[in-house]
Amino acid sequence: MDWFDGLLKPIMIAVAWIMVQFHSLFTAIGLDPEGGAAWSLSIVGLVIVIRIALIPLFFRQIKASRGMQLIAPQMQAIQKKYKGKTDPASREAMSRETMALYKEHGTNPFASCLPILLQSPIFFALFRVLIELPRIANGSYPPIGPLSADLAGQAENATLFGAPLSGTFMRADGNWHIQVVTVVLIIAMSATTFLTQRQLTMKNMPPAALQGPMAQQQKVLLYVLPLVFAFSGVNFPIGVLIYWTTTNLWSMGQQFYTIRRMPAPGSQAELAMKARKAKKAKPQGVIEEAPTTAVIEEKPRGQRVQPKRKDRAKPRPGTEGPNTQPGTPPSAPSSTPKDGDTDGPVTPPPARPTRPKK
Repeated sequence: MDWFDGLLKPIMIAVAWIMVQFHSLFTAIGLDPEGGAAWSLSIVGLVIVIRIALIPLFFRQIKASRGMQLIAPQMQAIQKKYKGKTDPASREAMSRETMALYKEHGTNPFASCLPILLQSPIFFALFRVLIELPRIANGSYPPIGPLSADLAGQAENATLFGAPLSGTFMRADGNWHIQVVTVVLIIAMSATTFLTQRQLTMKNMPPAALQGPMAQQQKVLLYVLPLVFAFSGVNFPIGVLIYWTTTNLWSMGQQFYTIRRMPAPGSQAELAMKARKAKKAKPQGVIEEAPTTAVIEEKPRGQRVQPKRKDRAKPRPGTEGPNTQPGTPPSAPSSTPKDGDTDGPVTPPPARPTRPKK
Protein backbone atom coordinates (compact mmCIF):
# COMPACT_ATOMS: atom_id res chain seq x y z
CA MET A 1 0.00 0.00 0.00
CA ASP A 2 1.68 3.20 -1.16
CA TRP A 3 1.31 6.70 0.32
CA PHE A 4 -1.61 7.59 -1.98
CA ASP A 5 -3.65 4.60 -0.78
CA GLY A 6 -2.73 5.49 2.79
CA LEU A 7 -4.03 9.01 2.22
CA LEU A 8 -7.29 7.74 0.69
CA LYS A 9 -7.70 4.79 3.09
CA PRO A 10 -10.59 6.29 5.16
CA ILE A 11 -12.50 7.31 2.03
CA MET A 12 -11.83 3.90 0.41
CA ILE A 13 -13.27 2.15 3.46
CA ALA A 14 -16.38 4.36 3.36
CA VAL A 15 -16.86 3.73 -0.37
CA ALA A 16 -16.42 -0.04 0.08
CA TRP A 17 -18.85 -0.09 3.02
CA ILE A 18 -21.60 1.71 1.06
CA MET A 19 -21.14 -0.60 -1.93
CA VAL A 20 -21.26 -3.74 0.24
CA GLN A 21 -24.44 -2.55 1.98
CA PHE A 22 -26.22 -1.90 -1.31
CA HIS A 23 -24.94 -5.22 -2.66
CA SER A 24 -26.48 -7.00 0.33
CA LEU A 25 -29.77 -5.15 -0.28
CA PHE A 26 -29.96 -6.09 -3.95
CA THR A 27 -28.96 -9.67 -3.17
CA ALA A 28 -31.77 -9.86 -0.61
CA ILE A 29 -34.35 -8.83 -3.21
CA GLY A 30 -33.25 -11.65 -5.54
CA LEU A 31 -30.39 -10.40 -7.71
CA ASP A 32 -27.42 -12.66 -8.39
CA PRO A 33 -24.64 -11.80 -5.89
CA GLU A 34 -22.04 -12.45 -8.58
CA GLY A 35 -23.98 -10.69 -11.32
CA GLY A 36 -23.07 -7.38 -12.84
CA ALA A 37 -26.50 -5.91 -12.12
CA ALA A 38 -26.09 -6.14 -8.33
CA TRP A 39 -22.64 -4.54 -8.30
CA SER A 40 -23.51 -1.92 -10.95
CA LEU A 41 -26.57 -0.89 -8.95
CA SER A 42 -24.36 -0.79 -5.85
CA ILE A 43 -22.24 1.87 -7.59
CA VAL A 44 -25.44 3.73 -8.50
CA GLY A 45 -26.47 3.56 -4.84
CA LEU A 46 -23.07 4.98 -3.88
CA VAL A 47 -23.76 7.94 -6.21
CA ILE A 48 -27.17 8.54 -4.65
CA VAL A 49 -25.78 8.56 -1.10
CA ILE A 50 -22.93 10.90 -2.01
CA ARG A 51 -25.12 13.32 -3.95
CA ILE A 52 -27.75 13.49 -1.21
CA ALA A 53 -24.98 14.38 1.23
CA LEU A 54 -23.80 17.12 -1.17
CA ILE A 55 -27.22 18.73 -1.70
CA PRO A 56 -26.47 21.74 0.59
CA LEU A 57 -23.21 22.33 -1.27
CA PHE A 58 -25.04 21.99 -4.58
CA PHE A 59 -27.44 24.80 -3.73
CA ARG A 60 -24.46 26.85 -2.58
CA GLN A 61 -22.83 26.14 -5.93
CA ILE A 62 -25.97 27.30 -7.81
CA LYS A 63 -26.11 30.47 -5.71
CA ALA A 64 -22.41 31.17 -6.29
CA SER A 65 -22.66 30.53 -10.02
CA ARG A 66 -25.69 32.82 -10.26
CA GLY A 67 -23.88 35.51 -8.31
CA MET A 68 -20.86 35.28 -10.59
CA GLN A 69 -23.13 35.65 -13.60
CA LEU A 70 -24.90 38.70 -12.19
CA ILE A 71 -21.71 40.55 -11.26
CA ALA A 72 -20.05 39.86 -14.61
CA PRO A 73 -20.73 43.41 -15.94
CA GLN A 74 -19.26 44.96 -12.77
CA MET A 75 -16.24 42.68 -13.01
CA GLN A 76 -15.72 43.85 -16.58
CA ALA A 77 -15.90 47.46 -15.40
CA ILE A 78 -13.20 46.82 -12.76
CA GLN A 79 -10.98 45.07 -15.31
CA LYS A 80 -11.46 47.90 -17.77
CA LYS A 81 -10.63 50.45 -15.06
CA TYR A 82 -7.24 48.88 -14.34
CA LYS A 83 -6.46 47.69 -17.85
CA GLY A 84 -2.81 48.20 -18.72
CA LYS A 85 -1.83 49.11 -15.14
CA THR A 86 0.83 46.74 -13.83
CA ASP A 87 2.16 48.70 -10.85
CA PRO A 88 1.70 47.05 -7.42
CA ALA A 89 -0.66 49.77 -6.15
CA SER A 90 -3.08 49.30 -9.08
CA ARG A 91 -2.98 45.52 -8.79
CA GLU A 92 -3.68 45.73 -5.07
CA ALA A 93 -6.56 48.17 -5.63
CA MET A 94 -8.03 45.88 -8.30
CA SER A 95 -7.86 42.88 -5.97
CA ARG A 96 -9.40 44.88 -3.14
CA GLU A 97 -12.32 46.07 -5.28
CA THR A 98 -12.86 42.56 -6.64
CA MET A 99 -12.98 41.02 -3.16
CA ALA A 100 -15.33 43.79 -2.00
CA LEU A 101 -17.62 42.98 -4.94
CA TYR A 102 -17.58 39.26 -4.02
CA LYS A 103 -18.37 40.09 -0.40
CA GLU A 104 -21.20 42.46 -1.33
CA HIS A 105 -22.98 39.79 -3.41
CA GLY A 106 -22.01 36.84 -1.19
CA THR A 107 -20.26 34.84 -3.89
CA ASN A 108 -16.82 33.75 -5.06
CA PRO A 109 -15.42 31.53 -7.83
CA PHE A 110 -14.26 28.87 -5.36
CA ALA A 111 -17.80 28.19 -4.07
CA SER A 112 -19.03 27.29 -7.56
CA CYS A 113 -16.36 24.54 -7.83
CA LEU A 114 -16.75 23.18 -4.30
CA PRO A 115 -19.02 20.16 -5.04
CA ILE A 116 -16.72 18.98 -7.83
CA LEU A 117 -13.66 19.34 -5.61
CA LEU A 118 -15.30 17.40 -2.78
CA GLN A 119 -16.27 14.58 -5.16
CA SER A 120 -12.71 14.19 -6.41
CA PRO A 121 -11.45 12.18 -3.38
CA ILE A 122 -14.51 9.89 -3.66
CA PHE A 123 -13.82 9.48 -7.37
CA PHE A 124 -10.20 8.47 -6.79
CA ALA A 125 -11.14 6.23 -3.86
CA LEU A 126 -13.63 4.32 -6.02
CA PHE A 127 -11.00 4.15 -8.75
CA ARG A 128 -8.53 2.53 -6.35
CA VAL A 129 -11.11 0.10 -4.95
CA LEU A 130 -12.08 -1.17 -8.40
CA ILE A 131 -8.49 -1.37 -9.63
CA GLU A 132 -7.44 -3.43 -6.62
CA LEU A 133 -10.32 -5.94 -6.85
CA PRO A 134 -8.16 -8.69 -8.44
CA ARG A 135 -5.42 -8.31 -5.82
CA ILE A 136 -7.94 -8.28 -2.95
CA ALA A 137 -9.53 -11.43 -4.37
CA ASN A 138 -6.21 -13.37 -4.55
CA GLY A 139 -5.04 -12.09 -1.15
CA SER A 140 -2.11 -9.95 -2.34
CA TYR A 141 -3.87 -6.77 -1.17
CA PRO A 142 -5.49 -6.39 2.26
CA PRO A 143 -9.29 -6.20 2.48
CA ILE A 144 -10.78 -2.70 2.36
CA GLY A 145 -13.19 -2.43 5.24
CA PRO A 146 -16.06 -4.91 4.76
CA LEU A 147 -14.88 -5.71 1.23
CA SER A 148 -13.38 -9.13 1.92
CA ALA A 149 -11.59 -11.44 -0.49
CA ASP A 150 -14.83 -13.37 -1.23
CA LEU A 151 -16.81 -10.21 -2.01
CA ALA A 152 -13.93 -8.86 -4.09
CA GLY A 153 -13.93 -12.13 -6.06
CA GLN A 154 -17.67 -11.76 -6.69
CA ALA A 155 -17.20 -8.15 -7.83
CA GLU A 156 -14.30 -9.15 -10.07
CA ASN A 157 -16.33 -11.92 -11.73
CA ALA A 158 -19.36 -9.63 -12.17
CA THR A 159 -19.78 -8.47 -15.75
CA LEU A 160 -21.87 -5.84 -17.51
CA PHE A 161 -22.74 -7.04 -21.04
CA GLY A 162 -19.75 -9.38 -20.83
CA ALA A 163 -17.28 -6.75 -19.51
CA PRO A 164 -15.92 -6.89 -15.92
CA LEU A 165 -16.44 -3.78 -13.79
CA SER A 166 -12.69 -3.45 -13.21
CA GLY A 167 -11.86 -3.60 -16.91
CA THR A 168 -10.42 -0.59 -18.78
CA PHE A 169 -10.11 0.20 -22.47
CA MET A 170 -6.30 0.33 -22.33
CA ARG A 171 -6.12 -3.04 -20.53
CA ALA A 172 -8.76 -4.83 -22.56
CA ASP A 173 -6.21 -7.33 -24.02
CA GLY A 174 -8.40 -7.83 -27.08
CA ASN A 175 -11.66 -8.28 -25.12
CA TRP A 176 -14.09 -6.50 -27.41
CA HIS A 177 -16.81 -6.58 -24.73
CA ILE A 178 -14.68 -4.30 -22.55
CA GLN A 179 -13.89 -2.03 -25.49
CA VAL A 180 -17.50 -1.64 -26.62
CA VAL A 181 -18.91 -1.07 -23.13
CA THR A 182 -16.11 1.37 -22.33
CA VAL A 183 -16.66 3.40 -25.52
CA VAL A 184 -20.42 3.58 -24.93
CA LEU A 185 -19.93 4.73 -21.34
CA ILE A 186 -17.27 7.28 -22.35
CA ILE A 187 -19.65 8.77 -24.92
CA ALA A 188 -22.45 8.85 -22.34
CA MET A 189 -20.15 10.44 -19.75
CA SER A 190 -18.92 13.13 -22.16
CA ALA A 191 -22.42 13.88 -23.48
CA THR A 192 -23.93 14.22 -20.01
CA THR A 193 -21.04 16.46 -18.94
CA PHE A 194 -21.65 18.73 -21.93
CA LEU A 195 -25.41 18.86 -21.42
CA THR A 196 -25.04 19.56 -17.70
CA GLN A 197 -22.72 22.51 -18.29
CA ARG A 198 -24.81 23.84 -21.16
CA GLN A 199 -27.99 23.65 -19.09
CA LEU A 200 -26.38 25.73 -16.35
CA THR A 201 -24.71 28.36 -18.54
CA MET A 202 -27.16 28.90 -21.42
CA LYS A 203 -30.59 28.57 -19.83
CA ASN A 204 -29.85 30.12 -16.45
CA MET A 205 -27.76 33.14 -17.39
CA PRO A 206 -29.00 36.67 -18.12
CA PRO A 207 -28.03 38.20 -21.49
CA ALA A 208 -25.49 40.53 -19.83
CA ALA A 209 -23.61 37.54 -18.38
CA LEU A 210 -23.28 35.90 -21.81
CA GLN A 211 -20.80 38.57 -22.88
CA GLY A 212 -17.29 39.37 -21.80
CA PRO A 213 -14.10 37.39 -21.09
CA MET A 214 -15.64 35.30 -18.31
CA ALA A 215 -18.47 34.16 -20.56
CA GLN A 216 -15.98 33.26 -23.27
CA GLN A 217 -14.00 31.14 -20.80
CA GLN A 218 -17.16 29.30 -19.78
CA LYS A 219 -17.97 28.63 -23.44
CA VAL A 220 -14.48 27.23 -23.97
CA LEU A 221 -14.83 24.96 -20.91
CA LEU A 222 -18.22 23.86 -22.21
CA TYR A 223 -16.52 22.15 -25.14
CA VAL A 224 -13.08 21.39 -23.71
CA LEU A 225 -14.19 19.60 -20.52
CA PRO A 226 -16.11 16.80 -22.32
CA LEU A 227 -13.09 16.23 -24.55
CA VAL A 228 -10.84 15.91 -21.51
CA PHE A 229 -13.14 13.26 -20.05
CA ALA A 230 -13.35 11.49 -23.41
CA PHE A 231 -9.55 11.15 -23.76
CA SER A 232 -8.92 10.33 -20.12
CA GLY A 233 -11.85 7.89 -19.91
CA VAL A 234 -9.88 5.15 -21.68
CA ASN A 235 -7.92 4.67 -18.43
CA PHE A 236 -11.00 4.54 -16.15
CA PRO A 237 -12.48 1.21 -15.02
CA ILE A 238 -16.01 0.50 -16.19
CA GLY A 239 -17.28 0.90 -12.63
CA VAL A 240 -15.82 4.43 -12.47
CA LEU A 241 -17.44 5.29 -15.81
CA ILE A 242 -20.77 4.08 -14.40
CA TYR A 243 -20.22 6.27 -11.34
CA TRP A 244 -19.38 9.41 -13.35
CA THR A 245 -22.22 8.96 -15.86
CA THR A 246 -24.71 8.41 -13.03
CA THR A 247 -23.54 11.49 -11.13
CA ASN A 248 -23.88 13.56 -14.33
CA LEU A 249 -27.46 12.34 -14.77
CA TRP A 250 -28.18 13.23 -11.14
CA SER A 251 -26.69 16.71 -11.70
CA MET A 252 -28.85 17.23 -14.78
CA GLY A 253 -32.03 16.35 -12.92
CA GLN A 254 -31.07 18.41 -9.88
CA GLN A 255 -30.19 21.43 -12.01
CA PHE A 256 -33.37 21.08 -14.06
CA TYR A 257 -35.47 21.23 -10.89
CA THR A 258 -33.49 24.14 -9.45
CA ILE A 259 -33.48 26.20 -12.66
CA ARG A 260 -37.19 25.55 -13.19
CA ARG A 261 -38.16 26.61 -9.67
CA MET A 262 -35.48 29.23 -8.90
CA PRO A 263 -34.16 30.68 -12.17
CA ALA A 264 -31.65 33.49 -12.36
CA PRO A 265 -33.18 36.96 -12.83
CA GLY A 266 -33.35 37.98 -16.48
CA SER A 267 -32.55 34.51 -17.84
CA GLN A 268 -34.51 32.45 -20.34
CA ALA A 269 -35.53 30.14 -17.51
CA GLU A 270 -37.17 33.03 -15.67
CA LEU A 271 -39.14 34.05 -18.77
CA ALA A 272 -40.29 30.45 -19.20
CA MET A 273 -41.35 30.28 -15.53
CA LYS A 274 -43.41 33.49 -15.88
CA ALA A 275 -45.06 32.12 -19.01
CA ARG A 276 -45.97 28.90 -17.19
CA LYS A 277 -47.44 30.84 -14.26
CA ALA A 278 -49.49 33.03 -16.60
CA LYS A 279 -50.78 30.00 -18.47
CA LYS A 280 -51.66 28.25 -15.22
CA ALA A 281 -53.40 31.32 -13.79
CA LYS A 282 -55.83 31.81 -16.70
CA PRO A 283 -57.97 28.67 -16.17
CA GLN A 284 -58.33 29.54 -12.46
CA GLY A 285 -60.00 32.85 -13.25
CA VAL A 286 -57.11 35.04 -12.20
CA ILE A 287 -57.36 38.36 -13.96
CA GLU A 288 -54.02 39.61 -15.09
CA GLU A 289 -53.20 43.27 -15.00
CA ALA A 290 -53.77 45.04 -18.27
CA PRO A 291 -50.67 46.23 -20.04
CA THR A 292 -49.74 49.81 -19.38
CA THR A 293 -48.95 50.51 -23.00
CA ALA A 294 -50.95 53.49 -24.25
CA VAL A 295 -53.41 52.69 -27.00
CA ILE A 296 -53.58 55.28 -29.76
CA GLU A 297 -56.89 55.47 -31.55
CA GLU A 298 -56.66 56.03 -35.25
CA LYS A 299 -59.12 58.63 -36.58
CA PRO A 300 -59.78 59.35 -40.23
CA ARG A 301 -57.81 62.27 -41.40
CA GLY A 302 -59.57 65.16 -43.17
CA GLN A 303 -60.16 68.85 -42.99
CA ARG A 304 -59.78 70.28 -39.52
CA VAL A 305 -63.09 71.12 -37.92
CA GLN A 306 -63.18 74.80 -37.11
CA PRO A 307 -64.53 75.80 -33.69
CA LYS A 308 -67.98 77.29 -33.75
CA ARG A 309 -68.61 80.60 -32.02
CA LYS A 310 -71.94 81.56 -30.59
CA ASP A 311 -72.80 84.84 -32.29
CA ARG A 312 -74.49 87.53 -30.31
CA ALA A 313 -77.84 88.78 -31.53
CA LYS A 314 -77.28 92.04 -33.32
CA PRO A 315 -80.12 94.49 -34.12
CA ARG A 316 -81.00 94.80 -37.69
CA PRO A 317 -80.79 98.17 -39.39
CA GLY A 318 -83.64 100.49 -38.46
CA THR A 319 -84.54 98.66 -35.28
CA GLU A 320 -82.92 101.08 -32.83
CA GLY A 321 -85.41 103.28 -31.05
CA PRO A 322 -85.10 106.98 -30.47
CA ASN A 323 -84.32 106.47 -26.79
CA THR A 324 -81.61 103.93 -27.37
CA GLN A 325 -78.19 105.22 -26.40
CA PRO A 326 -75.21 104.37 -28.52
CA GLY A 327 -73.30 101.35 -27.27
CA THR A 328 -76.26 99.89 -25.45
CA PRO A 329 -76.88 96.30 -26.63
CA PRO A 330 -80.36 95.76 -27.93
CA SER A 331 -82.69 93.43 -26.19
CA ALA A 332 -83.34 89.98 -27.61
CA PRO A 333 -86.26 89.85 -29.98
CA SER A 334 -89.45 88.42 -28.65
CA SER A 335 -90.25 85.01 -29.95
CA THR A 336 -94.00 85.39 -29.33
CA PRO A 337 -95.77 87.34 -32.10
CA LYS A 338 -98.36 89.85 -31.14
CA ASP A 339 -101.79 90.21 -32.64
CA GLY A 340 -101.66 91.64 -36.08
CA ASP A 341 -98.02 90.86 -36.59
CA THR A 342 -96.97 89.30 -39.78
CA ASP A 343 -94.17 86.99 -40.50
CA GLY A 344 -91.81 89.93 -40.67
CA PRO A 345 -89.18 90.75 -38.13
CA VAL A 346 -90.35 91.55 -34.63
CA THR A 347 -89.34 94.99 -33.35
CA PRO A 348 -87.82 94.78 -29.86
CA PRO A 349 -89.12 97.15 -27.19
CA PRO A 350 -87.07 100.30 -26.64
CA ALA A 351 -84.26 100.05 -24.11
CA ARG A 352 -84.68 101.75 -20.75
CA PRO A 353 -82.63 104.96 -20.56
CA THR A 354 -79.85 104.99 -18.00
CA ARG A 355 -78.96 107.91 -15.76
CA PRO A 356 -75.56 109.40 -16.16
CA LYS A 357 -73.30 109.08 -13.12
CA LYS A 358 -72.70 112.28 -11.11
